[in-house]
Amino acid sequence: MGKIALLVSREEMLHQAHNILQGKKFRIHEMKVISTESAVMEARQSIADGASIIIARGLQASLIKQYTDIPVVEIVLTAQEMALLVMKARQIVNKPRPVIAVVGFRNMFCDMSFFDELYDIELRTYFVKQGSELPGAARAAVEDGVDLMIGGDTVVSVAAENGTPSLFQSMTEDSLRQAFYMAERVEYAMDVGRKTTAQMETLLDYSFSGIVRLDGDGIITAVNPLMEDIMGKSQDELKGLPLSQAVPQIGESALRQVLVEGTEYSTFLEWDRASVFAVMAPVFYEDRVDGAIITCHRTVRKTVPAEKKGREKSAGLPPLIQFGDILQQSGVMQECVRLARLYAISEQPVVLMGEAGTEKRMMAECIHNSSRRSRGPFLDVPCDGLSGEEQRAMIFGERGAVMQSQGGTLLIQDAQELTAANQYRLYQLIRFHVLHGSDIAQLRKVDVRVIVTVRRHLILLLEEGKMRQDLYYLLSGLELAVPSLRERREDLEKKLEDTLGECCDRYGRYHVLTKGARQILLDYPWPGNLLQIESFCDRLVLTAVRRSLDEVAVKSLLAELYPEHGKNGEQDQMAGSGLADGPVQAEEKKGMTVAPSGNIYPDPGMDYSLAREESQRIMAALRKNGGNRQWTAEDLGISKATLWRRMKKLGIR
Repeated sequence: MGKIALLVSREEMLHQAHNILQGKKFRIHEMKVISTESAVMEARQSIADGASIIIARGLQASLIKQYTDIPVVEIVLTAQEMALLVMKARQIVNKPRPVIAVVGFRNMFCDMSFFDELYDIELRTYFVKQGSELPGAARAAVEDGVDLMIGGDTVVSVAAENGTPSLFQSMTEDSLRQAFYMAERVEYAMDVGRKTTAQMETLLDYSFSGIVRLDGDGIITAVNPLMEDIMGKSQDELKGLPLSQAVPQIGESALRQVLVEGTEYSTFLEWDRASVFAVMAPVFYEDRVDGAIITCHRTVRKTVPAEKKGREKSAGLPPLIQFGDILQQSGVMQECVRLARLYAISEQPVVLMGEAGTEKRMMAECIHNSSRRSRGPFLDVPCDGLSGEEQRAMIFGERGAVMQSQGGTLLIQDAQELTAANQYRLYQLIRFHVLHGSDIAQLRKVDVRVIVTVRRHLILLLEEGKMRQDLYYLLSGLELAVPSLRERREDLEKKLEDTLGECCDRYGRYHVLTKGARQILLDYPWPGNLLQIESFCDRLVLTAVRRSLDEVAVKSLLAELYPEHGKNGEQDQMAGSGLADGPVQAEEKKGMTVAPSGNIYPDPGMDYSLAREESQRIMAALRKNGGNRQWTAEDLGISKATLWRRMKKLGIR
C-alpha cells in the first residue's frame, strides 16, 4: 500500500484537513504547508519519503504534475462552494445581474456552465496556464469593467490596486473531502495494478514456457527468464526492440496477422540449434488489439541410448543446416518452409519433390534438425544407378544406412528407382519399424524416420506400376513440392546477386552486371536451379575480360554452356512427369490431345503432321536459346508476338 501526501498553500487548509480526519480515517500519511516556489522540491522530498500520490491545488498542482511523474489529485472547488462565493459576491455588489469574473487556473474550479441562469449573473472566466499570467488576467478583467473578481492572493491584490471589489476563493471542507476520496480511489486502482503486475511477473518467472510481451506496435516490453535462456539474450537487451529485429524468423505478415487482423499465429523457430514451437496470440482491450503474447515451448528431443552415441558420431555428416539457411524471400518458398516446419513435428515419412538443383536435400536436413531426432544421425543414400542387390546392401544390409541411422533420419534419394523387393523392405521399415535383409526370416526392430525424394508425382508412379500400392498410400500423407527458382523471382534475384559476389571475392575480382545482362539472367529458366547458377557464375567471373558484364558476354556463355538446354534435361523430365502441373496426368486434361513429342495440342482437328513439324522446329529453337522467346523469334525470323500466337496455338508452354 502506498502513501498519500497533502501539500497546500495555507494553514487554514491544514486545519480543515484535521477536522475531516477526525470524522473519517482517510489514509493521509503526510500534510504540509508549502510555498509555490518550493512546490516541486517539496514534492520530490515527499516522493523520496515514500509518497505514491500527492494532493495539491492550483499552480502548485500544475508545477508538481509538470516536473514529477507522481500521480497528482487536484483540489477543485465544488459547485456548492462556488455557489456560496457567487451569492456573497451579489450581496457585495448589490445590483441587478452583476458581472463577476473568475480568475485562476482551470483545474481549481468546477463546471460553471449554467451559473448565469441559476444565479442571474454574468459570469466571465479568465483562466491561465502559468502563475506569471495571473496579474495580466486580473488586469484584463479590470479593463473589461467587471463588478467583482474571485481569485487567489494575486488576483485580490490586483483588484485592490485598481479599486475593484474582490473575494478570495476560499473553500470549505467539501472540496478537501472530495480530494481525499479521489486519492484513495486512485491508490486502490494503483494497488490493484501493482498486484496484477506482481502476479504477471510471478507467472512469467515461474512459467514452463518462454514468454514475450509485445505492445500494439510489435515492440518487446517484457520477456521471462526462460525466454532469455532460449534466445540467449537478457531482457535488458531485448526490451524496446521491434519483434522483427529480435526474431527475424517471424515475418511482418505474421505480425500483421496478429496485431491488425487479431488472429492467432503459430510456427516453429530455431535458436542455437534448438527447435521451439511458438504461438503468438493477440491481446484485446475494448474491442481492439492492444498487443500480443508469444509463448514458446521447446520441442522434446529424441533420447539417444548411450551405447549408440559412439557409433552415431561417425555415422553420416554432421547436421548443421537450419530452415533460416534456406533462401526464402519469395512467398511460395516461405509457404514451403512453413509446411516443412510442421512436418518436422511428425514421425511420419516425408516425400520431397522438385527439380535438380533445388533445396530438396537441404529441406530434408532442416526437417531432421528441427525434429525431436536432431541429436541422432542424418544419412543420405542414392538409389539411381544401383542394382537391386546393391540397393539392398547399401540401405537394408547388416552395415547399411538403416542400421547406421538408428535414432535419426534416413534420406533416400530417387526412391522411384527402388526395385519391387526393396520397396517392400521400405514399406516394412516405415510401417512396422522392422528391418530384414537377404533372409526374410531374420527381422530386427529399428527406430528410423524416413524421408524420400522422387522425380515424379507418386500417383504417376503408381499408375505406371513403378510403385507398390501399399507404399504409395504410406508415403502420400506428407508430400512437399520444393519450387524451382523460376517460380521464385525474389529468390532468383538474391541468389544471382550473392553468387556473383561470392565468386568475385573468391577470385579477387570486381565485376558488375549491366541492366540488360541482369534481365537476361532473370529471364533464363535455370533448369538446374541453384547448382546451375553457381557453376555458371563461377565460369562467368573466372573468364571475364571486362569489368562490366554485358548482354553479349552473358548470352554467349549461356549458349556455349547450354546449347541443347531442355532436350533431355530436368525441365523436360519434369514437364513429362506432370510435376509442374500436379498429380493429374497431362493426357487427362479436358479437350487436349497429346502428340508423340510430348506437346499438348488444343485443336483435335489440326493437321497432325504439319503441327508436329512446326512444334518440333519451335521447340528446337527454344532449347537453343535457353527458353528466351525474344532470341527464339529472332532465330526463326518472326516477331515475338507471332511466336507467342503460334506457341499458344500449338500448346507449347
